[in-house]
Amino acid sequence: MAKNFAPRVSKKERKTVSLADRLDRDIFKISDDKLLKGAKLEEVSLKNINVKEQVRTKFDDKSLKDLAENIKANGLIQPLVVHREKGLLTLICGERRYRAMTSIDMKKAPCFILDDKSEEELMAIQFSENSSREELHYIDKADGIYAYKKSTDASERKIQAALGISKSEVHRSILLGKLPKELREAAKIFDIEKYVLLEFGALEEGPMQKMIFEKIKNGEIRKRTELRKLLKGTVAPGKGKGLSKKAVKKKAAPSANDFIKAMREKTKGLNLDKDMKDLLKTLVKETKTEIKKTSKKTTHPND
Repeated sequence: MAKNFAPRVSKKERKTVSLADRLDRDIFKISDDKLLKGAKLEEVSLKNINVKEQVRTKFDDKSLKDLAENIKANGLIQPLVVHREKGLLTLICGERRYRAMTSIDMKKAPCFILDDKSEEELMAIQFSENSSREELHYIDKADGIYAYKKSTDASERKIQAALGISKSEVHRSILLGKLPKELREAAKIFDIEKYVLLEFGALEEGPMQKMIFEKIKNGEIRKRTELRKLLKGTVAPGKGKGLSKKAVKKKAAPSANDFIKAMREKTKGLNLDKDMKDLLKTLVKETKTEIKKTSKKTTHPND
C-alpha cells in the first residue's frame, strides 16, 4: 500500500513562524524557581536592553559563533533575564546569548522580566545562573562573589546562604577577588591553578614576592608545584630565568613558621567561624609537612 506524503512546499510558499508564536512557558526550564519567582515572560526588542558588566568576562569567539548558528537554526531555547526599573530594562543573565543574537542581527528575544528586585537579589540571580555553567572560570566566579560582598557588606556566612555555596569557597573567592587585576587576568590567559594565586596572597611583601608576581603575571608559574619549588630555592619554573644560582643560594626557603605568620597576618581581622579556622589549620599543617619533606631531601650533612 502506497504511503501518502504531504505535498512539497516551495521556499516562496513556506511560512515563517515568528519567535513570538513559539513562546510557550512549558518549554523553558527555570534553573531556580525561587530566584525567578514573579518573573514575566515577554518578547523584548534587543536594542532596548541595557547591558552592564556581567559575572563572566571571558568569551570565546568560536563558541559564540557556534551558539549564534544554533540560535539561528533552532531559535532561543533559554530566555534572557532582565530587570525593569523605571521603564529601563537591564540584562541580568544571558550576555553570551545576547551577543550571539546581536551578531546575527536578531531584533527581538524572549525575556524573563523581573520587577522591584533589590541589587542584592539581582546579583544573587546573576551569580546563580552563571556559576551553574561549567565553563565559567574560577576568577569570574570569585569576582562575582567579591563584588557581592562589596555591594552588600554581608558577612561570609550570609553570602554562603544567599548564593548557596560553601564557606570555604566564599572565603577563597574573597581572597582571590582582592588580588591585583594583573594576576587575575593572567590566571585566565595562562590557565593558572587557583592555589598558585591563593598561596601568593599569603606571601609577605618583599623582593621574593615581587619576583613571583612578575612570573605569575607572565605565565611562568602556572602550577602549585612550580611555585613551591621556587619558594624552596630549588628549581625555577619555565626556563629557569629570573634567579641566578648565586641568588638561589643566598635566598633561604621560607620556613613553616614564616608561612604560618603570613597566614595569620592575612586573616587578621576576618570574622572566621570554626569550620574556616579548621580549614586554615589543615592547610598550615599540610604545608608544614611538605616543607619538612623537602628539607630532608635537600639538606646535606656538611651544610
